[in-house]
Amino acid sequence: MSLQALSADGQTITYTDRRRWLWSLSLFWPLMPAISCWLAAGSGQMIWFWGTLIVWYCLVPIVDHLLPTDKSNPPEEVVPQLEADRYYRVLTYLTVPIHYFTLIYTAYVVGTQNLPWHAILGLALSVGVVNGLAINTGHELGHKKTTTERWLAKIVLAVVGYGHFLIEHNRGHHVDVATPIDPASAKMGQSIYGFATWEIPNAVRRAWTSEKSRLARQGRGGPWTLQNEVLQPTLITVLLYGGLLLAFGWIMVPYLFLQALWGWFGILTSANYVEHYGLLRKKLENGRYEQCQPHHSWNSNHIMSNLILFNLQRHSDHHANATRRYQSLRSFDDLPELPSGYPLMFAIALIPPLWFALMDKRVVAWAGGDLSKLNVLPAKREDLMVQFGSGYSTGA
Repeated sequence: MSLQALSADGQTITYTDRRRWLWSLSLFWPLMPAISCWLAAGSGQMIWFWGTLIVWYCLVPIVDHLLPTDKSNPPEEVVPQLEADRYYRVLTYLTVPIHYFTLIYTAYVVGTQNLPWHAILGLALSVGVVNGLAINTGHELGHKKTTTERWLAKIVLAVVGYGHFLIEHNRGHHVDVATPIDPASAKMGQSIYGFATWEIPNAVRRAWTSEKSRLARQGRGGPWTLQNEVLQPTLITVLLYGGLLLAFGWIMVPYLFLQALWGWFGILTSANYVEHYGLLRKKLENGRYEQCQPHHSWNSNHIMSNLILFNLQRHSDHHANATRRYQSLRSFDDLPELPSGYPLMFAIALIPPLWFALMDKRVVAWAGGDLSKLNVLPAKREDLMVQFGSGYSTGA
């Protein structure tokens, strides 16, 4: 399907999205744990329950590096037509019930089949991966202004018990991103485990505080109301998980806990950790921070992982233009670029010495050797000053 528009000088511009039909991979990916169950049942091989993890952490990075990165952008003249094309948003809508199907079906398998512990563990972590990506779907939908899309965001975030993300991400992270006060922006020298202990509880706190303040400003009284957009998806989660517990018994407690834990930590926290690691917005004389620019986020143009993630890895444009839809996100020259797509970067982050060896030199190089321009963990200041030289200001 080709789009046409006129340029400012009257020339006809034609654009074809070469990935148009490949975006439908977003519908296949959430089904992978269910497909793994079918394959395990047919073959009797328990390794299939680990299949989603193997694909995510091994096969997707391989394909990412076999394919050339793609820095092409749609011409701005055709972007209004591209964003008006319902095909792209319908894909995000359809993933919502698929996430519910996968969670409910895999819970049925765990609750009714006599599976060994390692099969349940593999399946729980696999569902955690795809339900962590439900947060990504909620992220895409939650930035849009229509009531339908905002409610779909709440519904899909509820599947992994992370409904507060809608408020925290939009009103918190996007305001404070790439600053020391943002719990969702990792500091240079901070391990993912240290980051998680700060980011996860403070995300809940910031979302609740923000929503409580909004309700008070609107004269709606206290936060304990169904108008509270943190409570709305939380109640859906309680009903969903409670129903699965009643249907399939106490085995659901560890199963649901593990899949939610990996969705939170293995995907969302990992994404937040990777996306802004060490990057810093300049503090102005008035005490405010400069407006967020594309270079305040790490970018990646690896094709396979971007297809799965609704172009999330073009995070630089997303933070500069938050309402822009995934199919029209752009790459820019001279951005801080990740050496791989998110799946491999998430795996590397789990091994802090390897992460630091790979990324710290890139962060410092991006700052031109001046560590005062970076968001640095205070406890690591002196060590990093010794490691990377004297271009570091202790006031960073």
